[in-house]
Amino acid sequence: MVNTPPTTTAGPWSPLKQPTFRALWLAILVGNIGTWIHDVAAAWVMAETTGSPFMVAAVQSATTLPVVLLAIVAGTLADIVDRRRYLIVAQLWMLLVASTLAVLAHLDMLGPWTLVALTFALGIGAAMAMPAQQATTPELVPRPMLGPAVALGSLSMNIARSIGPALGGLIVAQAGIAWAFAVNAVSFFGVVVVLWRWRRTPTSSVLPPETFGVALRAGLRYATQATVLQAVLVKAACFFVFASALTALLPIVVKQELGASAGTYGLLLGCIGIGAISGAMLLPKLRDRFDPDAMVLAATVVYAACMLALALLRNIPTLYAVSLLNGFAWITVLSSLQIAAQTSVPAWVRARALSLYIVVFSAGMAVGSLGWGALAQQYGTPTALLAAAAGTVLAALASLRFRLGEAARVNVTPSGHWPQPVATEDIGGDRGPVLVTVEYRMAMAQREEFLRRMQPLGHARRRNGAVQWGVAEDSTRPGTYLEYFVDSSWHQHLRQHERVTEDERALQDAIKALLADPKDEPLVRHFIGGAPGKAVAAPANAPGGMA
Repeated sequence: MVNTPPTTTAGPWSPLKQPTFRALWLAILVGNIGTWIHDVAAAWVMAETTGSPFMVAAVQSATTLPVVLLAIVAGTLADIVDRRRYLIVAQLWMLLVASTLAVLAHLDMLGPWTLVALTFALGIGAAMAMPAQQATTPELVPRPMLGPAVALGSLSMNIARSIGPALGGLIVAQAGIAWAFAVNAVSFFGVVVVLWRWRRTPTSSVLPPETFGVALRAGLRYATQATVLQAVLVKAACFFVFASALTALLPIVVKQELGASAGTYGLLLGCIGIGAISGAMLLPKLRDRFDPDAMVLAATVVYAACMLALALLRNIPTLYAVSLLNGFAWITVLSSLQIAAQTSVPAWVRARALSLYIVVFSAGMAVGSLGWGALAQQYGTPTALLAAAAGTVLAALASLRFRLGEAARVNVTPSGHWPQPVATEDIGGDRGPVLVTVEYRMAMAQREEFLRRMQPLGHARRRNGAVQWGVAEDSTRPGTYLEYFVDSSWHQHLRQHERVTEDERALQDAIKALLADPKDEPLVRHFIGGAPGKAVAAPANAPGGMA
């Protein structure tokens, strides 16, 4: 963990003052450059050897499809194992696959389907690494620096986009694809070194880690109750399915429509990266002035206009300018979604939540790439780009009711305000289910307001692990309510105590203010199931904690 004390404000470059974050950021930047070099080499050699839009799109899909299939598994593992060792294994896997690609290319044994298969294998490594890599950011910087750190992560990707494609095109043109794949292999080594030297402080908890199945269910259950995360996922799906058309079809436009070389293709991608870097420099000021949802809508429309220009224009210098604008729009959407995803979820489930975002991103890119590639092969590349541009705008309008602005207002810092439940005897951690009841005595005039405020509390209980939740009024004592929720085991209930956030503390304080007697604390009881003959605990009263 970091040693620098938290500050009240953080500039866009402040996370780079943290030594471990800076070293890992630079290593990942080099790795991202290597990935772009691979992508350019793979797409270009496929376009050159097959001339098929579908096969070119298949290369991009081979990179992203493993993420769709494995990211949720990877996110679950990243939340329950040592992330440092886990990431080292993933990087070594990618180094091995990239080296194999380089050797086969050098021996002139790299056919189209072998290229697709090994690119898929690289995608497996990326899929397993992505959630853990993104979830480490809060461990490397103080909380006030989290937003700038996430933005710097996006900036790293786009610096690589501005350098990698041009470098990749140059390497392919001057030295051949074998050297491009070799450079990518070497780029993974730096990340391994930084991770090896990182002395990670494990998350403190007296409870044993969740098993894989329990952790997977907990992550999915959290997503079903987290409205801000759901808004991120919907907006991401609406954008990336259509946005994938530009990256999938760009090499075909350059090769067939423009009749240009790999160098031109690399320079166009480089311009997209430069535009993204410029956008990243301006985004902090733009976020201070504009609502994130308005920014995403405007950037999406601009991105659609860039696809329209790529479909209709054939002047290469003009397309360089269009690519700069495209990069600006891309980073605006991507950074806004990533910041909302990072800041709206607590640490205990962050990798799992981010894995869902990664799945949506990658599924949109993979399915979209194949779909637009097939459409281009059937009806022509300009027609496919025109359809994608129209779809981008329509999808953005359809997703307007899902709002990202709430992400800036939530506080998912653990509050620790629930007291530990009292039990007269030791309780086995796997014993359960656990029924928790909370009794409230409401002022008669506050009953409707109480029920209204209880609904978000119910969502919070379920997000944190409850498998059932409800609230009921005593038929003999109007105004007396019993809230109840069920956890699967005693350990799962104790995990709820660790997961409760400052937002939930504020919500519970607002509910307490509605009590008939503000000095009268809600009465909490715990009832534990289990087979007869095991350690049985008497129902424990824990007034005041609301759990």
